[in-house]
Amino acid sequence: MRKSEWMMVPGKKLAREAYADSRPTRAARFFLGKFLCVQTPEGYAEGMITETEAYGGPKDAASHAFGNRRTARTEIMFAHGGFAYVYFCYGMHRLFNIVTGPPGIPQAVLVRAVQITAGEDLVRQRRPGVAPKDWASGPGRVCAALGIGMHHNRHDLLGEIIWLEDRGIVPPSREVKRTPRIGVDYAGAWALKPWRFVWEEVSPTVVRTKRTRTS
Repeated sequence: MRKSEWMMVPGKKLAREAYADSRPTRAARFFLGKFLCVQTPEGYAEGMITETEAYGGPKDAASHAFGNRRTARTEIMFAHGGFAYVYFCYGMHRLFNIVTGPPGIPQAVLVRAVQITAGEDLVRQRRPGVAPKDWASGPGRVCAALGIGMHHNRHDLLGEIIWLEDRGIVPPSREVKRTPRIGVDYAGAWALKPWRFVWEEVSPTVVRTKRTRTS
């Protein structure tokens, strides 16, 4: 489906049930092809999600909530699915996560890349001198392009400020690759789990590795 066709498909905001999956990997795969929409005082912008990573459960050594660690930062991960979890990475980049699963079990899906589908003029202002293919080709870039800040942390994704839409786009399995997550070498065996999902046909950050396999 071409971008012009995506724009013609009416969107349906995801309901609370869409965030309730208790399996973080299944949730991460589900969000590929969904649209991340953000309304700010400067205007509206959106992007189709093309890359995600799953983080889930107290046993996941790569998760901020590993061992059921409850802090002021991670508390939102213990909420029921459908909230935004935004945090600073290395004090430089904001990263946007979707809280998933039932309450009490810390799970989230990191949005690693989107393809901008609306608000291009606004995104161009936010990402001056950056080629369109790189506007949102990484988790920090997603937040920079869409204007997602720390004030979006804990926001209900059923609201009118930041939300997700389903437009009937489901990436074919043959086009979706699974690889280990990026930047989690500290997690031991958990670093090798193929919990990163990339829609190869559209993602601007395709990385081919020997361990890649079809979902």
